[in-house]
Amino acid sequence: MEENNIPKVYDPKSFEKKWYGYWEENKLFHAVVDEEKEPYSIVIPPPNVTGQLHMGHALDNTLQDILIRWRRMQGYNTLWMPGCDHAGIATQAKVEGALREEGTNRYELGREKFLERVWQWKEKFGSRIMSQLRSLGSSLDWDRERFTMDEGCSKAVREVFVSLYEKGLIYQGTRITNWCPDCNTAISDIEVEHETEQGHLWHIRYQVEGEPDKYVEVATTRPETMFGDTGVAVHPDDERYRDLVGKNVILPVVNRVIPLFADEYVDSAFGTGAVKVTPAHDPNDYEMGLRHNLEQVKVLSNTGKMLECAGKYEGMDRYECRKALVKELEEIGALVSIEDHEHAVGHCSRCHSTIEPMISTQWFVKMDTLAKPAADAVRDGRIKFVPERFTKIYCQWLDNIRDWCISRQLWWGHRIPAWYCDDCGETTVSRDDICQCPKCGSKNVRQDEDVLDTWFSSGLWPFETMGWPEETAELKHFYPTATLVTGYDIIFFWVARMVMMGLEFGKDIPFKTVYIHGLVRDSQGRKMSKSLGNGIDPLEMIEEYGADSLRFMLITGNTPGNDMRFYNERVESARNFANKLWNASRFMLMNLEGFDKSFVPAAEDYTMADRWILSRFAKTAQGVTENLEKYELGEAGRLIYEFIWSEFCDWYIELSKARLYDKENVKPRQTAQYVLGYVLERTLRLLHPFMPFITEEIWQHIPHEGKSIMVSQWPAEDKSIADLIDEDSESSMTTIMETIKTIRALRLEVNAAPSKKSEVVLNFTDESLRQVFADNEGYLTVLASAEPVTHMAAGAEKPENAMAGVVNGVEIFLPLKDLIDVEKETARLNGEMAKLEKEISRLDKKLSNQGFLAKAPADVVAGEKEKLAGYQEKMDAVKARLDDLAKL
Repeated sequence: MEENNIPKVYDPKSFEKKWYGYWEENKLFHAVVDEEKEPYSIVIPPPNVTGQLHMGHALDNTLQDILIRWRRMQGYNTLWMPGCDHAGIATQAKVEGALREEGTNRYELGREKFLERVWQWKEKFGSRIMSQLRSLGSSLDWDRERFTMDEGCSKAVREVFVSLYEKGLIYQGTRITNWCPDCNTAISDIEVEHETEQGHLWHIRYQVEGEPDKYVEVATTRPETMFGDTGVAVHPDDERYRDLVGKNVILPVVNRVIPLFADEYVDSAFGTGAVKVTPAHDPNDYEMGLRHNLEQVKVLSNTGKMLECAGKYEGMDRYECRKALVKELEEIGALVSIEDHEHAVGHCSRCHSTIEPMISTQWFVKMDTLAKPAADAVRDGRIKFVPERFTKIYCQWLDNIRDWCISRQLWWGHRIPAWYCDDCGETTVSRDDICQCPKCGSKNVRQDEDVLDTWFSSGLWPFETMGWPEETAELKHFYPTATLVTGYDIIFFWVARMVMMGLEFGKDIPFKTVYIHGLVRDSQGRKMSKSLGNGIDPLEMIEEYGADSLRFMLITGNTPGNDMRFYNERVESARNFANKLWNASRFMLMNLEGFDKSFVPAAEDYTMADRWILSRFAKTAQGVTENLEKYELGEAGRLIYEFIWSEFCDWYIELSKARLYDKENVKPRQTAQYVLGYVLERTLRLLHPFMPFITEEIWQHIPHEGKSIMVSQWPAEDKSIADLIDEDSESSMTTIMETIKTIRALRLEVNAAPSKKSEVVLNFTDESLRQVFADNEGYLTVLASAEPVTHMAAGAEKPENAMAGVVNGVEIFLPLKDLIDVEKETARLNGEMAKLEKEISRLDKKLSNQGFLAKAPADVVAGEKEKLAGYQEKMDAVKARLDDLAKL
């Protein structure tokens, strides 16, 4: 125990860094394999190495920290694995941006020099978010920190790639992919965000070959792709075009002859019922092109510029070309009309630029073989989603999954372990780098330029961080992990892929429970973003209010899977709660004089208030534990808040003061000290996972055992806690507290001076309470200024000229005589009556004025009438009070 008291003012900045340093220096976060203990492990959703802490991170990591601190206190062998993701696209973009400012680019540097720059950037900025997580209080096992491109993870990634290739589950193919012209790479389907946009539908006529007066009208949202048209399609049952099927049409501007054919894919009701077919730039056109053996003409470069096939438009940006082409089509008479058209447009989830469907050669993972076991693991209950509703979303996606494009046209990332022989054309996929072709022996081999999708490596995260593919002790002890905590926005990006990879390579599910949380939105319910400028920096909140206040705000009033709104007022409220606890702790520490650590009260030493608070604490401990088991962290936090704020601080401390201040009666004082200390110390333990810093700071000052609260025992694990539950004391004490509150309310109603004692007469409708109140009359005297307290005999007449209130089993009467200064109160009420009469007169005149009634809006008139009714109601109440006073 440190010095006898804590500072008068709660200042989290004075101790938060101190205690984090203490925990880390003493390796209290570090886990070692211990077969005697039950493991509980969590792997952090690895933040991007480019990132800095945002509110989503703050929520996600607070939830994980609560679970890991709680399980640690329960005696589990806990491991919270830290690490970050190399974030291929985002990190490369950061470095390329820096190079542009220097007037150069990656191609001028070359791959090797460019990668050196990226690693330098990573070393400079990569630890930033890890430092910020420390500020939040995250109890991660920093000795085990991993990076998705460290040596161990890189080995695991290559092993998985080669193994899947050998099983025929990875293949290289030429297909339509989602291409981001800004990131200059292919991306997977789930990295495309579809947004409804107001665009246009351009109607263009294509002349039928050999028939100058006959045209086919097509409708398109992307006229610039017409340079890649290699056909026009109609539905086979569309009577309008039956005679034209099998003929050719002439592509305007280009004047290329292309076939008109029938395909059931075409929707006759859309546009004109005839569609231009661009196999190299549309996934459905691509499939039609394969069915009808059409040429694939690529129109756009990787950066969104027009290619040679666009003729005079070559080199133009795609949107510049669109404007110029539409103008030319109008000039040559090929543009029929332009209509407004609302449609879904794909955007890159990272840079938000418009995606171009584009044919390219990429590496893919066959998903059907991997997806079914991953869906089964959830359907059969081996993996549980919290909330359960996300099970259906997860399974539906896996049931309809398409092959995953895993190659990215980047330099930063895990380079694809495939080599091409320039002499014989052989492709070799290998666990080890090769320098000559295994087929022909040529040394003229080159490695694939592309890297793997970042999600490919992070899909291995739960087992690669444990040392896989080596059979490590950590893998055996801590895998599968216990809980994954993540947002619903990456169920498909990450959760599903971890399950697939875990079952295929870890030979078990990667985690038993997936705890899904929502997003943190601004006070208006909007998603936080740079473009809106509505982001809130968690570090600024920590600086102003402390990490504990931010953490407690993020988890209270929040339910699993649902979005939450961020209000500064709620952080202030959490800080007020911390301040309340701080002051209560100061009160106890100031009243420890003569404290005997060895003293334990006998059963008869406890007052009803003692038995009540001990029982309430025991039930709170059980309730918090039950809610944590159900992942209802917000409800668990609410229970602790209510117990500390209301029951412990507002009631028990007040009820204990008389004994604490009475230094003549030693045993009652020692009993009060004991109960205060017992409840406060264990309540701090209950609160610790939620608010780790303030609980450690206070705990170190009060009587305790052990070197840190974070490795103390979780209170509900103490089996004697259940013995504290005392339903009779709780029921009786609740009645006394309700009586006190009623007396206070009655006194307030008549403006009784707080210092003035008043007689209270109690009539028991429940005779069992008579002795309870007789034994505990002092509580009413101290907390309700009730003196004397008179108990009515059964059947006695109720007192006259008394205010009355009722609680369960007791009628309460406050005789008005001697309670108030009749003359002074009469004068006050007469003054109030005069004001009310003035207002009533004013409103009467206003509402009698026909000019006002004719001109004023109806809601204004209604408002004035409502005011008048309110004043009249107050007037009646004042008159009634004056009548009562006149009888005294």
